[in-house]
Amino acid sequence: MKPAARWLLIACAALVLQQLCVAQMGMGMRPPDITGVFNPTVGSGSSYEMVKKEGGEKTTFDMAVVDKDSSGGYWIEYGFQSPQMHGTVYSKTLLVRQKDDIVIQRMIMQIPGHPPMDMSTMMSMKGMQSAKERADFRADAENLGTESVTTPAGTFECQHWRSKKDGNDIWISDKVSPWKLVKMTGPNNSMTLVRVITDAKSHITGTPVSMEEMMKQRMGQQ
Repeated sequence: MKPAARWLLIACAALVLQQLCVAQMGMGMRPPDITGVFNPTVGSGSSYEMVKKEGGEKTTFDMAVVDKDSSGGYWIEYGFQSPQMHGTVYSKTLLVRQKDDIVIQRMIMQIPGHPPMDMSTMMSMKGMQSAKERADFRADAENLGTESVTTPAGTFECQHWRSKKDGNDIWISDKVSPWKLVKMTGPNNSMTLVRVITDAKSHITGTPVSMEEMMKQRMGQQ
């Protein structure tokens, strides 16, 4: 591909990405950052309500472990209700543990009425494949003991920790997957477990099309 055509493709892809992915909680391509202890079990998951302290905006999203890759990584699927997209936006990320970190290696996204898109090329452009999350936040947190926490999902016996980095209070339980997170409160927002998901299956259907291929098709139609 000639350089001019490649840059045109990148520009068009970025524009489409901005239009299509704005529904994902205003976070672009990235799934929500979860503070916890990575504890994936295929078929298990959690549904959370996130509330922003400023303005009180509420967002509910699901996350579930839908498969294990031959590399040893886990496919975590996220579902977000999107009024703009008239339905649920699903994204599936391949998370791989590298020492103390969790790294995103692949991402597939599907919005209502469209085939699934393999976002790996766009991830490389945005440097997302180098983004890391701690597999276990407790190395930088203070143990405040054991507490019983009641949420819409039920009552859990939790370990209560306070982050030394941002002051967030975090309650975790071994009964929750994939991050053990039951509740989190902080200066910017809070997250609360509202449902435990069992027998989770992927909602993404069809063969993923690369963003580059999708843009070639769109450009060919114009």
